[in-house]
Amino acid sequence: MGNENATSWTEFLLVGLVHLRTPNIFFGAILLMVFVALLGNGLLLILIQRDSSLHAPMYFFLSQLACIDVGQILVIVPKMSANFLAHRNTISLGGCVAQIFLTLTGGGAECLVLAAMSYDRYVAICRPLQYPILMRRTTCLTMTAGIWSLSSLSIMPIAIFVQSLPYCGSNVIEHYVCDFPALLKLSCADTSAFEKLVYFDDVVILLLPISVIVASYITILVQVLGMRSVKGRHKALGTCVSHLCVVGLFYGAAALTYTVPVSFYSAQRAMIYSVCTTIIPPMLNPFIYSLRNRDVLAALRKLFLKRAPHK
Repeated sequence: MGNENATSWTEFLLVGLVHLRTPNIFFGAILLMVFVALLGNGLLLILIQRDSSLHAPMYFFLSQLACIDVGQILVIVPKMSANFLAHRNTISLGGCVAQIFLTLTGGGAECLVLAAMSYDRYVAICRPLQYPILMRRTTCLTMTAGIWSLSSLSIMPIAIFVQSLPYCGSNVIEHYVCDFPALLKLSCADTSAFEKLVYFDDVVILLLPISVIVASYITILVQVLGMRSVKGRHKALGTCVSHLCVVGLFYGAAALTYTVPVSFYSAQRAMIYSVCTTIIPPMLNPFIYSLRNRDVLAALRKLFLKRAPHK
């Protein structure tokens, strides 16, 4: 293809599902996980909204996490499902860039929300007397505004750069969703500067929050080990363990996806990591937080008792 046609691709083919050995099973498994995720997160949001006992900073950030998870699913799954069912695996360049921007912004916000939740647990366990002051509502709202501003502003240059790249040769993306490393492999331009920008974003979105999380939980661990009450120690550790399960899964997959050089990019691995960052965490989060939290379980029982018919 000549230089005059270098920017001719305005539509791409998402063939990740098509090239799987058992695409129907994979697609069915995705839909099942999505159904569970939407049901669980929707129920969690209803509980937090309706029950006054859950109007606390921890549940405020948990509701933010649930909204992000639902948003991630809605950005990816409807388009993937439409393509798979209609056997038309196309997406426009604009749609591809929008998908990249929204998924990365949501992913970045999730990283920062997880850091905010770890800080909340640190204050609750290590500085309980100052908790009402340090985690008052205005502080939580300011943190939320900062989370979304930082995430969207850090991802915006990536979306703009991807939009402006010339794409030559193949327009086939070996994925079920637009992934910017896959797009870089299709570009005929020098993307070394872009990769440096991505590494800078990784520092902001991945390393800084994980540093806050590690520092918070090291301090919490020291505090918990010094507790005389065995019951209090188990309760504090139980709350923190559930959070760390989510952090480990999400950050591990995100790091493997976006810190690996483009030259080592693998579409097959990228699809697995994508499931681990956009499908599995939304499915697990409500159960991890709810099944290990007495307040949420009590609110759930109260909701069903109100709905149950009285005899």
